[in-house]
Amino acid sequence: MSLFDWFANRRKAEPISKERQEREIADGLWSKCSECSVLTYTKDLRANQMVCLDCGHHLRIYSDERVRQLIDPGTWKLLDEALQPVDALKFRDRKSYSDRLREMQDRTGLSDAVQTGLGQLEGLPLGLGVMDFRFMGGSMGSVVGEKLTRLIERSTRERLPVVIVCASGGARMQEGMLSLMQMAKISGALERHRESRLLYVPVLTHPTTGGVTASFAMLGDVILAEPKVTIGFAGRRVVEQTLREKLPDEFQTSEYLLAHGFVDAIVPRTQLKRTLAQLIRLHQPYPPSHFVHVPDSLSRHAMNPDYVSETNSAS
Repeated sequence: MSLFDWFANRRKAEPISKERQEREIADGLWSKCSECSVLTYTKDLRANQMVCLDCGHHLRIYSDERVRQLIDPGTWKLLDEALQPVDALKFRDRKSYSDRLREMQDRTGLSDAVQTGLGQLEGLPLGLGVMDFRFMGGSMGSVVGEKLTRLIERSTRERLPVVIVCASGGARMQEGMLSLMQMAKISGALERHRESRLLYVPVLTHPTTGGVTASFAMLGDVILAEPKVTIGFAGRRVVEQTLREKLPDEFQTSEYLLAHGFVDAIVPRTQLKRTLAQLIRLHQPYPPSHFVHVPDSLSRHAMNPDYVSETNSAS
């Protein structure tokens, strides 16, 4: 046996561990679909907005990537970056809440679980909030509530539509009642935005649950969702134990909610920017130049039934 054959046989005999497989694709050139396990060139996957080219599965993306996908280059202006969460309740479980916050901030580079700002989408100005599931499961604490409220209030003053991309496990338990109060605060700001006859569109991504679902995620003029998204208030097991019956397999998916009227449309990520642009354009009032000027004399004639009948007979 040659030395080459010996090495070849030894390599075949060695089991390929999961850790070794992950090391081989961890260089960033290739990405593995969590649904169908197909390897895709990362550059091609990003060009397709992190949607698997083979099975159409929507891979999870975070706030920075979402902003790049939706906002025109050079138009994004972050708001309220300096807001920082505090441990008002001195909460502690396995570690203190303060330590968890520092750990999350170091890991993600974010101050909290949402980014808010103003920008343009296909040339259309809007206020955009994007929740980030990396930061404590996208949980809604006081900073998340304050940043979204300020975004909505500024958009109301500047008469801008608002889009919020939701991805959250719900209210943040480390802040107790302070977290739950954010539901009412954001909802109040959205009501004032609605009274100003301005558009609000929530985009539900995986997952959207808990207090976020129970408040601003379901208060949109048009509610959009990505395909196969988990959407709900309580967890599936809790609902089954409460109702004491088995739930359908597709329960709490965007497709199930669409069929039952809780979601207006399921929009693939590759079509989301275009769909939002269409909604904003449809909602925008026409500027005065778009209206046709009708002469006063014609207006007076139009009010006369005899003139209308004569015109119809002549035509």
